[in-house]
Amino acid sequence: MTGITGHRITVEQGAEHVRVVRDGQVLADSRRPLVLRETGCPPRYYLPPEDVRTEALTASDTRTHCPFKGDASYWSVPGADDLVWAYPEPKTDVASIKDHFCFYDTEVVPD
Repeated sequence: MTGITGHRITVEQGAEHVRVVRDGQVLADSRRPLVLRETGCPPRYYLPPEDVRTEALTASDTRTHCPFKGDASYWSVPGADDLVWAYPEPKTDVASIKDHFCFYDTEVVPD
């Protein structure tokens, strides 16, 4: 998909095994991430809610707006404010990321 001239976002089903560990606690573990690639940004893994320990997350008041993806909501864990975000109502071109969680620190686990 393209937006502003030179800006591109793609979302693809990934095959990577990704995990998020914070202070020794596994917050997410998925073998079915969506991989979002956006011009000027590192690839981001959007994880289905079933693969995220949502009970370990605390909703934040933080909201941000991306002209390409929409409005994001954030969650925190002890010692890491706004560590996780999701797009509850993403723009049509990235609709597949709806309600998937994205973390700042996601590791790809070698199989």
